[in-house]
Amino acid sequence: MPSPGHAKVLLLIPHLGGGGAEHVIATLTRSLDTCRYEIHLGLVTQSAIAAHDIPPWVAVHALGANRVRYGAFKLILLVWRLRPALILSSMAHLNFLVLLLRPFFPPRIRLCVRQNGALPATLAALGNPLLARRLYSAAYRSADRVICQTTSMAMELESDLVIDGTKLVVLPNPIDIHRIRAAASPTNPRCSLSPRLLAVARLAPEKGIDLLLEAFAGFHRRFPDAELEIMGAGPCGIALEKQRNFLELGECVRFHGNVAFPAEYFNGVSAFVLSSRHEGLPNALLEAAAAGLPIVALPASEGLITLLSGRPGVWLAEEISATALEKALCDALKSIQPGQRFLHTWIEAFDQNKAIAAHQDLIEAVLLERGS
Repeated sequence: MPSPGHAKVLLLIPHLGGGGAEHVIATLTRSLDTCRYEIHLGLVTQSAIAAHDIPPWVAVHALGANRVRYGAFKLILLVWRLRPALILSSMAHLNFLVLLLRPFFPPRIRLCVRQNGALPATLAALGNPLLARRLYSAAYRSADRVICQTTSMAMELESDLVIDGTKLVVLPNPIDIHRIRAAASPTNPRCSLSPRLLAVARLAPEKGIDLLLEAFAGFHRRFPDAELEIMGAGPCGIALEKQRNFLELGECVRFHGNVAFPAEYFNGVSAFVLSSRHEGLPNALLEAAAAGLPIVALPASEGLITLLSGRPGVWLAEEISATALEKALCDALKSIQPGQRFLHTWIEAFDQNKAIAAHQDLIEAVLLERGS
């Protein structure tokens, strides 16, 4: 265990699951330097810790609240008991709660929040975007740092939420590139002449799986042997299965639910598809790029457009619609060879070692301000 002199860092997430934000926090718990930090993990809506690959030196606190908003009192008690030097929260609704509770925390605790999704989707989740913008603006301005996934996201937060630009920092998502490439490059590679598309996303409206199904229906008429595999779970699961049946796609589309490590299924995939209406910078996309998969994507944010435009092996649709996605899919499949992979050199910026070092530099900078 870390010595008592090490700074306590409390990482907060609603729960551990298959989403990108959860993945980033889990990676930080495994990778932050134990010679510098005493690491604690707070799970607000999780009542127990299962096999999520959390190392034994991390102290896990499962609060078991029914919803994030109902975990306020337990969260206050946890923070007073631990008295961490720094809290790093991820997921917008938890960030909002943590910042609202700041006056009830012990003094001098530094608060960093990580904006994991596109701002329009975050605001729309409250039902009244205008009111949500005012509430989030007031809350986020009280953070010591707001971690953004892209420069475009930082600019959006600065302009729309009127956040001081000096509090905004762009940090790369940590991606274990070597592990992904090893898993996606088996000894006996599978190479099928039939197109096999893969989407990895939460089954929620903003992820646009309904657009993907509609686009795939048209794509399937041109490529009748094509298959679509969808990994992820969420509130729209039943409705999406009904849509698949209505479109008479039958066994051509398979829902796999949450998959712990999608890279193990990349072998034989013809292309990865990102169908989101709104998106920050999803880990699923980065993992697909690390494995060299061809990428077909909707222009779900300025950050994604900047990252993907003009890249070899990337087909970016002209607009957010099923028709545009179908065209991009057809263009991609007409161009790539079975089993073709691309180098995607831009993914190297997200290498886990570099990303973790950047997060630790941020933590050190914020802790230094605490001591001044």
